[in-house]
Amino acid sequence: MDGLLVLEDGTTFRGKGFGAAATHVGELVFNTSMTGYQGILTDPSYCGQVINMTYPLIGNYGVSEVDNQSEKIHAFGFVTRDISFRPSNRMSVMSISEWLAQQGVPGVYNVDTRQITKKIRTAGTIPCVISTEGISREEALGLLANATLRVDYMRDVGTRELRIYENNGPRIAVLDFGIKRNILTGLTDRGCEVYLFPYGATADDVLAVQPDGLFLSNGPGDPEACTAGVETTRALIAMAAAGKITLPIFGICMGHQVIGLAAGGVTYKLKFGHRGANHGVLDLETDRSAITSQNHSFAVAAESVAKGGFLVTHVNLNDGTVEGMRHTELPIFSVQYHPEGSPGPNDSQYLFDRFVSMVGKGGGPNA
Repeated sequence: MDGLLVLEDGTTFRGKGFGAAATHVGELVFNTSMTGYQGILTDPSYCGQVINMTYPLIGNYGVSEVDNQSEKIHAFGFVTRDISFRPSNRMSVMSISEWLAQQGVPGVYNVDTRQITKKIRTAGTIPCVISTEGISREEALGLLANATLRVDYMRDVGTRELRIYENNGPRIAVLDFGIKRNILTGLTDRGCEVYLFPYGATADDVLAVQPDGLFLSNGPGDPEACTAGVETTRALIAMAAAGKITLPIFGICMGHQVIGLAAGGVTYKLKFGHRGANHGVLDLETDRSAITSQNHSFAVAAESVAKGGFLVTHVNLNDGTVEGMRHTELPIFSVQYHPEGSPGPNDSQYLFDRFVSMVGKGGGPNA
């Protein structure tokens, strides 16, 4: 198959196609990870996006049955310099091309991914068309001219009904905006009984299960479009501040941004986002750094959350953006990065332990 990638400004890349014979419109982003493409493609936070990998060789270890972060591929397309059609891995059950074809996702390879990355770094994330169906550049530009990119995919990618993961430990209510499987594992492996709520769950819904703690998950899109999640979180924080409930809260990625908005803060879109498994983060309270896994387009404005009682606790070592915060009085904290991604590999696992400890102690700002 021929492969075609056309950007909104008319920039065109022609290569070879793999995966499905399909045409998709999405937001073009880049990821700097050297491994982990299976987890990246199945991360719900990538819904609506076409991923350009900076590492040149993808697919050499195939696709296994244990590395997915959700039930399907959520990315709209995949761009690589080269791929392997003959993987070498005893756990592999198929090639990446066979997997993308099975899931209806187009891929383009044999293009200059370095040039694409430089384009994104200069222009920012940009709408694009990826196609393996032989359409023309003009047809692709026509699709882009009539396309409207969604920013509210978190409404669709999570669970559609309440799910319960039974266990013997504390009861954790989870607002699902597109949760990764490893995050659920991070909670259940620590003995937590998880109540996974669909998008739109209200504060009354959460309190009805008598939770010991609340977790806000990752997810795709613009946090300002996550209106139901912000409203529910704001209501629960207000009840906690009024002394009506004691509810430790932990948020990751979209959950971090939702907490910021619920506290009266502001979020803004980064030029090209943070995506990869090699982002340095500094903990301002311990003066220790960590290598983190990240995938986000938006950030919380540092000065905006102070009036809501929050302190910035972590910053990105590349651009100084907010990577973590905590409330000065209530048992609430969050991080922008993914501790369950474990690129360190254990740099950030303590955050799950901290949350479970806070739940066990009944909260408190220093729990």
